[in-house]
Amino acid sequence: MANILETPIGIIGGTGDQGRGLAYRFATVGLEVLIGSRNADRANEIAAEYALPNLRGADNASVAAACAIVIIAVPWAGHEAIVKELEPYLRGKIVVDCVNPLGFDEKGAYALKVAEGSACEQAQALLPESTVVGAFHNVSSVVLLNPEVTELAIDVLVLGDDRAATDQVQALAESLPGVRGIYGGRLRNASQIEAFTANLISINRRYKAHSSLRITL
Repeated sequence: MANILETPIGIIGGTGDQGRGLAYRFATVGLEVLIGSRNADRANEIAAEYALPNLRGADNASVAAACAIVIIAVPWAGHEAIVKELEPYLRGKIVVDCVNPLGFDEKGAYALKVAEGSACEQAQALLPESTVVGAFHNVSSVVLLNPEVTELAIDVLVLGDDRAATDQVQALAESLPGVRGIYGGRLRNASQIEAFTANLISINRRYKAHSSLRITL
């Protein structure tokens, strides 16, 4: 298994807020990052905004093919279709899913039911030859994108069934200043972590904040 910190990091959905935020943070600590989009020109345009030599854009398939670890950061509505489309390019790779299946109505955010149990489990079902790990679900994109925040001061819960893969994703999380990667259980526990983002959104709205998780060990 490739060392995550020595291989390009691919981010599918890298033009959205969460994907952009993760790409920016990983690039600023010196990792090589490829951001993907259905439109390669759009991906290149976003990458160029940061003027970092280790941050580049490409179409989703090219990013998935070029990287040993790929982060899925697309909207829930497009999750299944995009994962299916990229399956041939993701075989044998670590796939980090940070998608939260949420709905919104006049009462605020709420968790959606997923037939497979969670977005992570859906991804694993669609990617039988990949190793899916859940991580970065509860990280505020506003904080990630704010260059004035130099120490993130958050914990990232990492879930998965392959110990070597979860260890590597924990290390990836901890490459960011102020971040701890903490093992949060098997992939079957991902639904609670994805759903908790709805609670964080409610906290943010009530207190006009950008809340995150800290675990007391």
